[in-house]
Formats: sequence, structure tokens, C-alpha cells
Amino acid sequence: MRVLLISANTETINMPVLPLGLACVDEAARSAGHDVKLVDLMDQQDTRLVLKDAVDGFQPEIIGISVRNIDDQCMENPGFLLDLVKDFVNDCRSLSDAPIILGGAGYSIFPESALAYLGADMGIQGEGEIAFTILLERLSQKADLSGIPGLYLPDQGIQGKVRFTKDLDECPLPLPGVQQWTSLPSRNEEIWLPFQTRRGCPLNCSYCSTPTIEGKIMRKHSLERVVDAISRYVEAGFDRFFFVDNIFNLPLSYAKEFCDQLVEAGLNTSWRCILYPWRVDEELVEKMAEAGCKEVSLGFESGSEKILRAMNKNFQPEEVRRISERLKHYGIQQMGFLLLGGPEENRKTVEESLAFADSLDLEAMKITMGIRIYPHTDLARTAIKEGVIAPDDDLLFPKFYMTPDLDEWLRSTVSAWMDGRPHWML
Repeated sequence: MRVLLISANTETINMPVLPLGLACVDEAARSAGHDVKLVDLMDQQDTRLVLKDAVDGFQPEIIGISVRNIDDQCMENPGFLLDLVKDFVNDCRSLSDAPIILGGAGYSIFPESALAYLGADMGIQGEGEIAFTILLERLSQKADLSGIPGLYLPDQGIQGKVRFTKDLDECPLPLPGVQQWTSLPSRNEEIWLPFQTRRGCPLNCSYCSTPTIEGKIMRKHSLERVVDAISRYVEAGFDRFFFVDNIFNLPLSYAKEFCDQLVEAGLNTSWRCILYPWRVDEELVEKMAEAGCKEVSLGFESGSEKILRAMNKNFQPEEVRRISERLKHYGIQQMGFLLLGGPEENRKTVEESLAFADSLDLEAMKITMGIRIYPHTDLARTAIKEGVIAPDDDLLFPKFYMTPDLDEWLRSTVSAWMDGRPHWML
């Protein structure tokens, strides 16, 4: 089948993001024998013209649209991003009779309400590589769609239980030389190519949507496949990577072996990753530096022991400090994150967090005030119990948790702390 895949994300937020997930689906559909064209709408000035050219030139039989972000997670003036995606769906409707299928991380959090709001024909929650290829096969044969993992139909709900593959090597890694990164030539900024070696998170942070998107069991690509894929990208001219695994340092043995294999391969790459500040020993940091790590995102979220417990974190501030000092010793830059205003927060815990973050002397600090409430999280259950949201609230439209009576003081306090600290940002 001729399959047009569209990355609907146009929001840069912290930085422009290449459509890694959609590239994986692209690779899977090609491997299954389908003719695939991928269109990335990031940086496109006239998206309708881009879509028209793609539809007219390719005549797709199926259109898949990836939804990455629902909103910008900003409590003060939230930007709801699905209205633009809805325009893309309507554009595709006017240009083609092909069925429109939704997927992506954002869609997976709200499969029923997003499908209804956007007006597509169906959607896939969870990993799309396997489910989407099954769907394409069924559609090509005009066969029954029941039982397809994670497939939602309008007014009919889910057709088959969401399934996360146990062996991540069943999902292909996107490789260079096809056409996934179609927008790269037009981008002038330095490109850090996204790459994922692991999926799933067992840590149950109180506010996090990752278990809904990727499952609670961590699954890993074999390191041989990972290093081979990176080698091919290096041969194609890429030497900067952003490993987007939610927890680069777990399992610790996998992270260390990965660094060892990168060094052994002699690829001379530079890379970034995301660290959970727990179980990061000096040996790992040394190996990361040797393997080319230049920067980490350090999501400690709070400098208060009380708030870290409320967030279901496994670490305390002093462990964050030790890890930060190790990273600094080996020349790895750090971007820290604070989430302020959640359950049990008060003025004292806020001031503890701000002072703690300041004492780390990081290269960058991102501060978020108010925490976006996602379904199936401890935060959502707390918000329902406290009457912040109703049990039947449609959280597709952003709602936030902010400790009562803290909002105005918090904004003025954070503003005062940011004065004279240009590396701090909201």
C-alpha cells in the first residue's frame, strides 16, 4: 500500500525535535513491503501546500498522522496544540479519501478523546511498528480489524489490548539513506540526531505519562544493533546524537557496556542523554565522558526531601549533588529541572528547591510552575481526591495541579530568583 506518514509536530518548546517515532514506523512499514513517504511539517511555512504536494504526487491509500504534543505544559498561559493538528486532518480530508490513522506519544495518552476531537478514522495507542503493519495488512485485504493491538475506532473503543513487545529488537531502528529526516537540509541549527536504545519506565514518578506511552517494563535493543546503527549514521555524516531514553543510566550494566562499545567502535561521536539522578556511580560517568557525552538532562525536580517523597522519587538531594559533582569533574555539562507547586509543596520547600538548584551551579536550569495532570497517574488520583479535578474530567484539555494559595507568591519568588541568573528559564 502507498502510505503517507505525517509528523504534525511544529512546536519547538525547548528545541526542534526530529520525528524519531514516526521514522521507526516508516522503517517497519517499508520492511513489510509498503511504499512509504514521510513528511515532517516542522519549519514548513505553508503546511497545506506541503500536504497538497505530497498527496497529489504520491496518491496515498493510507495517511498516518503522528501527534507528539497535546499542549505546551505551561500553566500560566497554556498553548493547546491539537487545533493545528485538527487543521492538518481537515486538510488531508479535503485532499484525499484515504483513511486517516493517528498515533504518536501524545495520542497514546488520550486515545479516545484525541480521536474524537481530531476527527480521524482510527488511532493506535502504544508502539506503532507492529500494530500499524498489522493494520495495513488487514486494510489491504479489507479484513476485520478486531484484535489489532491498541487500535481505536470512533465510538467503538479499543479493538485489541495494547501490547508492548518484549523484545525491542522486533522493532526496527531507523537507518540513514531512506528519507526519514526530510527536513534536515532546511535546518540551520546544529542537529543532534534523536536515538532510542530503551523503552518503558518502572519508576512510577507521581506525575509522569511515560508508563502510559511506553509501558512500565523497560525493554532494550541489543547493543550490537545499536552500535551498528550509530556506525551507519556516522558513515552518513552524522556525529551528534541525543539518546532520548527516559533513563539512560538504568540498567547500570547496560549503560556502562554501551559506553564501552561506543569507545571500542571508535566512532568519535558527541552525545546528550537524560539521567535519573540515582545509581550514577563514578565509573559510569567516567565511561560516559570517554564515550563522548557532552551534556545531560538531570531531572531532579525538587531540592526538598519531602517533595521528592511525594513525587515517588528514589533519591535525595545529596545524591543529586554527588552525581552533579561527578559530572562536573568529567566536564559534562548539565541542565537541571524543577517542578514546583505539586502536592505537599509550600513556601519552605520551594525555597529549599531554589537554593539547592542554585548551589549546583549548572549550565542551565528549567523551572516549571504547576504540574500538568495526566490520566492514570498518582497526581491525577490526588487531584481527584482533593477536588482539583472531577473523576470524569477530560484531561485532553490541560489541567494543572498548583498547591492552593501558592500560585501568586510562587511566581513572584521565582521571578526574583531568576533575576541575575540568565541560564535559568521558564
